[in-house]
Amino acid sequence: MSSLALAMRAPRFAAVLPYLALIGGIVSLSMGTSFAKSLYPMVGAAGTASLRVGLSALILLAVWRPWRTRLTRADLKGLAVYGLVMGLMNLCFYLSLATIPLGVALAIEFTGPLTIALLNSRKLIHFVWIGFAVLGLALLLPFNGDVQALDPVGCAFAAAAAVFWALYIVFGKRVSHLPSGPTVAVGMSMAALTVVPFGVATAGLKLLDPSILVLGLIVALVSSALPYTLDMIALKGIPKRTFGVMLSGDPAVGALAGLLFLGEHLSGLQWLAIGAIITASIGAVLTSPAGEDQPLQDPAAPA
Repeated sequence: MSSLALAMRAPRFAAVLPYLALIGGIVSLSMGTSFAKSLYPMVGAAGTASLRVGLSALILLAVWRPWRTRLTRADLKGLAVYGLVMGLMNLCFYLSLATIPLGVALAIEFTGPLTIALLNSRKLIHFVWIGFAVLGLALLLPFNGDVQALDPVGCAFAAAAAVFWALYIVFGKRVSHLPSGPTVAVGMSMAALTVVPFGVATAGLKLLDPSILVLGLIVALVSSALPYTLDMIALKGIPKRTFGVMLSGDPAVGALAGLLFLGEHLSGLQWLAIGAIITASIGAVLTSPAGEDQPLQDPAAPA
């Protein structure tokens, strides 16, 4: 047995591996989304979303082969709604990235699962976290009419993505009794059927250009297949509460990725807003009862 294999089986490495996997998944998702924006000049936001979702669906179908899983009519109906919401979430998120920075879009979108987590707030401390979330949104969204700071249309698409992420959690719970692999494969396929027509309408035959397909495949692998796989590894070895806390840093990682790869510079106020939303997310996870079902502990959104 090689020294590398022995090291990977060592107790210390086994304990650290899930955390490395989660960090890798968060970074991979942000890098993949940053890279996806490079396709916008060629096929637009909707075209990029259709490539990402469509190719991800093909990969997942090939890996999981869901037709081997016995599904009832009720299961298929639930998966259809789950996939529809997933597709609209992806489409709205990618449309938001056309006019607002990645970190800001992620922060706004993250309020979707945060709302679900705080929906049944019973403790006074939970309203503190709601206050942080509202403060973050108030600092980000162009309520004061200053459209030069952030595009209101882009913010609206990000807010719509937040709503669809919340619905994604709700409808995802309803099909959570099904095997995870086939569930995601069928759901992503339905998402592709939802998103691809928008891409075809805006980009047409450009989507079939071999060079663009290769770039789209890279986006699908780095922003879907790899993060999903790493999240599954992380969930098996990280306490759910810790998973939720670490996942809360997603907007900050996205902002850094936007800065490094896209040159998206945020103002101090926008960084403060992202920090407020992250604080609300971490606080919501840490102050929820340990046995409570917390949506923020689910894997990162496939957006």
